[in-house]
Amino acid sequence: MSAAPGSKGKVLLAYSGGLDTSCILVWLIEQGYEVLAYMANVGQEEDFDAAREKALKVGASKVFIEDLRRELVEELVIPTIQANAVYEAVYLLGTSVARPVIARSQVAIAQREGCTHVSHGCTGKGNDQVRFELAYYALDPKLQVIAPWRIPEFYHRFPGRNALLAYAAEKNVPVSQTPSKPWSTDENLFHISYEAGILEDPNVTPPKDMWKLTVDPEEAPNTPERITIEFKAGKPVRVTNEADGTDVSDPLDLFLYLNTVARRNGVGRIDIVENRFIGIKSRGCYETPGGTVLRAAHIDLEGLVLDREVRAYRDEHITPVFGKILYNGLYFSPEGDLITKMVPLTQTNVNGSVRVKLYKGTLSIEGRWSETETLYDMEQSSMDVQGDFEPTDSDGFIKIQSIRLKKWGSTFQQQKK
Repeated sequence: MSAAPGSKGKVLLAYSGGLDTSCILVWLIEQGYEVLAYMANVGQEEDFDAAREKALKVGASKVFIEDLRRELVEELVIPTIQANAVYEAVYLLGTSVARPVIARSQVAIAQREGCTHVSHGCTGKGNDQVRFELAYYALDPKLQVIAPWRIPEFYHRFPGRNALLAYAAEKNVPVSQTPSKPWSTDENLFHISYEAGILEDPNVTPPKDMWKLTVDPEEAPNTPERITIEFKAGKPVRVTNEADGTDVSDPLDLFLYLNTVARRNGVGRIDIVENRFIGIKSRGCYETPGGTVLRAAHIDLEGLVLDREVRAYRDEHITPVFGKILYNGLYFSPEGDLITKMVPLTQTNVNGSVRVKLYKGTLSIEGRWSETETLYDMEQSSMDVQGDFEPTDSDGFIKIQSIRLKKWGSTFQQQKK
């Protein structure tokens, strides 16, 4: 028997407009909650007006649609690039970087509207349930979380898509007639992910029509495209492309343009198997066009302008840790707060420009320079010019470095005897 609507309090549901969250919305109302729907615009291709109308039609008392694109770029994407953050050496954290801004906005609305609960449509096997809920609890420990896909009453009632479709028909929930693709996706302006369905077999080659953002590298233009990216304190501040006359500096517009250029040249695809935080291995395919270009250019510039020991310390103690914090949903944590404050300290001298060539799914660096940083000295590095470096100074350097190796070598020779 259904409880009286609103008798159990207000819940703010993270709503996508799809089948799952539309059914969850109706089910929560059945359970006695007043349901408010929340959507975050993080750059995904979505008809937000249609989703708003759908949420109201199926019973939401209010719908909130928040444009978080600029926050995502300035507060998460750029620091991730500054840190060269990556998970398991290949995954550029496209889904992970969006979760903090989405969760923070959801909690703020829930507090403003007097909600007692928040809810989401994440599965019980994935990373996102962890990311969202740890953020909720860190930002407002008093909020209660409803995770339907971990509630036996819910997942036993809806064991598959057909059960959800039957429920939607019973409750007059509008359902798109578009055939369901044999994989699931998550999209924001940083990337799109594909997983589940036919992709669960790690040896199945993704069909060509799966890839949504980037041109098939084999079908990309036969002429290379060249751009220049300028950085200040590790942040991208300008992108120019003489071929099409582009000169962009606004952070959001800059990133969207990099997406455009990379997409049309087929740059940014990966297909990997990763280790989820909860302990399950998962196969995922990702398109991260602009992020791939930006990260490669940033890493290259650091080779020119960043002190060796600062870079080594950052690479060992900040880059992998920041990636793991984002992936595991611990952005709002003591360690997350610490690491985000450390990243800018490593970027003070990352000033300069990088010339990038994009061609048929690949990118290559064609040059870099800095007008302010002087760690690189052409004369000192030259094999043709001595400059102020005295070659005999290397004698002492090599002798000091060899002391322990001579000891080790002597011991090794004695053991052989």
